[in-house]
Amino acid sequence: MRAAGLKRGEAAGPARGETTLEPTVELLFGLLLGFSLTIPPGPMNALIASTATRSYRSGVLTGLGAMSSDALWAAVVFLLRTVVDLSGVVRGVYVVGAGVMAFLSYRILRTQDDSPGAAPTRSTTTYGTALLVGLSNPFQVIWWLTAGLGFAYYGGPVLFLGLFAAIAVWVLVFPAAVHLGTRRSEERQRWVRVGSGVLILGFAAYFLYLGLVP
Repeated sequence: MRAAGLKRGEAAGPARGETTLEPTVELLFGLLLGFSLTIPPGPMNALIASTATRSYRSGVLTGLGAMSSDALWAAVVFLLRTVVDLSGVVRGVYVVGAGVMAFLSYRILRTQDDSPGAAPTRSTTTYGTALLVGLSNPFQVIWWLTAGLGFAYYGGPVLFLGLFAAIAVWVLVFPAAVHLGTRRSEERQRWVRVGSGVLILGFAAYFLYLGLVP
């Protein structure tokens, strides 16, 4: 480590895991970071939108599954607290993620008879599907094992408290917006599901490209 080679009188940087930010600034930074991660379109938001057309509860359960996967990756990051070299496995991460996304897209596009009167999906299935997607989503995996590690090094627990607070807000607000906007129109529900399935399929193709093309 660089600190072991410091000359006498040379200022050392912060110790590993020691925050360099004031708690209030760290909390605000965590909130901004969390919203910047959750708001942009991606496969997980597409999945939340698809399930939220069925019911607000399903959308929230999907969001909680995604949040749980983030919590698991955050735990891994805090255990490692060091730089991880992904060069040898990154292509495999993309290929596995592409496979999961393609299967998920197939399921969404195949079940176009999912209307409010249809049989509801079990809560454990809804939550488990989102958890699996989150754990295999290359965006989440690579972010946590690269940028996430950096924030674990320079930030403290308050930063991650802000980050997960922002995720929790999005998990509650986004499904509500989708559900309220589509609950009175089966046509809108169908278009949201089709659009979500196509978007996830597009991410699957993109991940596969990144995994296979040199």
